[in-house]
Amino acid sequence: MADRVLSVAINQPGPIPLDVQFTCAPGDVLAIFGPSGSGKSTILRTIAGLYQPAHATVRVGGETWTDTATAVAAPPHRRAVGFVFQEYALFPHMTALGNVMTALAHRPRGERRARAEALLELVHLTGQIRRRPHELSGGERQRVALARALAREPVVLLLDEPFAAVDRAVRRRLQEEIHAVRRTLDVPVLLVTHDFEDVVRLASHVLLLERGRNVAFGSVSTVMSRPDLSWLREAVGLGSVFEARVASADAGRGLMELDFGGRRLIAPDAGLATGVIVRVRIPAREVILATRAPDGLSLHNVLTGTISVIHPGEGGGHAVVQLSIGSILLLAEVTQDAIGRLGLAVGSPVYALIKSVSIDARPVQGDSGLRAPGSGA
Repeated sequence: MADRVLSVAINQPGPIPLDVQFTCAPGDVLAIFGPSGSGKSTILRTIAGLYQPAHATVRVGGETWTDTATAVAAPPHRRAVGFVFQEYALFPHMTALGNVMTALAHRPRGERRARAEALLELVHLTGQIRRRPHELSGGERQRVALARALAREPVVLLLDEPFAAVDRAVRRRLQEEIHAVRRTLDVPVLLVTHDFEDVVRLASHVLLLERGRNVAFGSVSTVMSRPDLSWLREAVGLGSVFEARVASADAGRGLMELDFGGRRLIAPDAGLATGVIVRVRIPAREVILATRAPDGLSLHNVLTGTISVIHPGEGGGHAVVQLSIGSILLLAEVTQDAIGRLGLAVGSPVYALIKSVSIDARPVQGDSGLRAPGSGA
C-alpha cells in the first residue's frame, strides 16, 4: 500500500470550471475546502468514475483509472473506491447489515455476513444491524454508509460532506469514528467539507478551492501559515495551525502547558493527559505585536520571533504579518498604522502576545486523550 499514492489532475472550462492538480499519500487525509459551487464534489465523482471531465488523469500507484488523453476510463465498479455520499445513499428497504453486505460481492458468500458484522462493530453499530435506515438517526446512517464504503476494501476513501446533516455533538463523535478508522487503513482519504472545523480536526493536508481553481495545496500547518490567502480570511478568518504536546496541566488554575519545539504556550485546560499531541489553532486577529518585552500584563503568552513576511491587506487598512517562532510560523493581523508606528519590517525581531483563552487545542489521536478522573497532569 505504501506506493499507492493518489494523483489527480483535472482541467475543464465548464459546465463546472475546474483547474486542479494534487496528490494524496496513503495515511493522509486531504481536506478539499471551498465555497459551494467550487467543484469539490465533482473532484470526488471524477476519482470514483462517476463523472468524466474534459481533461483529466486519475492514477493510484501504477494503475491508471482515468486518462482522457488516451481514452482510459475504468468503470466505477473496477475502481477500488469507498465513497461516503453526503445524502448517505443507503437502500431504504434493507437493514444496516444488508446495506453493508451489498458491498461485499467480491467476497465468498459464506464470508459476507461475518465481515459486514465486523465492519458495523468497527463503527459502533453492533446493536443496530437489523434496523432499516428510517429507524436510525442521522449519525447512525452515516456510520452505516462508512461501514459500507469500507466493505469494498478501498485503496482510496472518499468522504463527501459526511457531517453535513448532523448536529455539532454528533459531528464530533463521527470525527472520532473517522480518526479510529484511519488507524485501520493505509489509504489516501479525501474529505470534502465546507466546515473549517473538519479541516482543523481531521486533515493532514488541505486543498483550497476558489471558483474551481486550487489557490493553495499542502500540509495544513503550511497552508494555514500563509498570509496571502485573502479568500480564507473572509471565509473563516486567518489563523495559524500547528501541533504541540501537552507538557503539564493544572486543573485548579484551569490551564495546561503546551510544548512546541522547546517553546511553551499556556492554554485553557482541556482535561488532556500529559504527552498527548494536540493540534493548536490561534486566530491571527488574537495576536498582538510589540517591539519591547511587555510588563504588568495579564497575558501568559509572550513569544519572541522574527518577521518573515508582511502582506498588505485589501483596501490598505490592515496587514497580515507572518512571524517565524522557532519551528512554527505564526500569523498576526494588524493595522497598517501599527506597521508604521512600530517600524515593523521583514527581519525585525518582535514579541507576539497571545491570550490563553484565544488558543484552541484539540487532540489529534483517534482516542480522546482525556486524563483519568482525579489525575493531576
